[in-house]
Amino acid sequence: MHIGLLVTNTDDSDFAARHPRDAEKFATLLADVRPTWGVSAFDLPKGEFPDGIQWFDGFVIGGSPASVRDDTAWIARLMDLIRDAFATGIPMVGACFGHQAIAQALGGTVGHSPGPFVLGAADTTITAPAAWMDGAGHIRLAAAHGEQVTALPPGAEVIGTSPGCPVAAYRIGDAVFATQYHPEMTPEFAAALVEEFAPHFPAEVGIAARAALQGGIEGPRFAEWMARFLELPRPGQPTQDKTASKSITVT
Repeated sequence: MHIGLLVTNTDDSDFAARHPRDAEKFATLLADVRPTWGVSAFDLPKGEFPDGIQWFDGFVIGGSPASVRDDTAWIARLMDLIRDAFATGIPMVGACFGHQAIAQALGGTVGHSPGPFVLGAADTTITAPAAWMDGAGHIRLAAAHGEQVTALPPGAEVIGTSPGCPVAAYRIGDAVFATQYHPEMTPEFAAALVEEFAPHFPAEVGIAARAALQGGIEGPRFAEWMARFLELPRPGQPTQDKTASKSITVT
């Protein structure tokens, strides 16, 4: 399997420089469950895009402090890539910004969350478990978002909800699997993120975030779900030689 990691994170702060970047986080997450897979990363805000979607068995689109509603060239180009991948039958996994971007690109809508900024961790109740899930009723992941999917695209199904976030996870058949949350964040990074950003919000946001992290997070469990989803057999998927890609490989 050769997975294209579409990095959307625009954070170039000193905090970001002190921690592994998203490409490394997601590559590590996948390597822990599928060590033989290849992962090629593209920094979309810096103009790095795949030279062709046909080289990939699937795409993973990560999080960002940017909004999918921003009028920027790289987001518009990402929307086109999502629509092309969907039309071609290449599966996609979205996390946070990626979850929202896929929904918007395919006809859904994204808006502000109704409550305060969600930071720390959140519990998703799995309401319609897919075949690639282990059947448990809940999963807990790191959280950091102020926007969320407000209407699903055609053909999408809610498979998980959270308090204040009715579309915490959704799927579109075997083509899309998405979560509003952050499976790539380790407990250590999530705790550091809270301490870095909580002072920018009302005090209750930081208090709730620290309390939520006490319950732990389950990124590795989600990684197994993600891997099972990506390796589902898809008869219509392209069969080109994936080794010829000119992408940037994460090792």
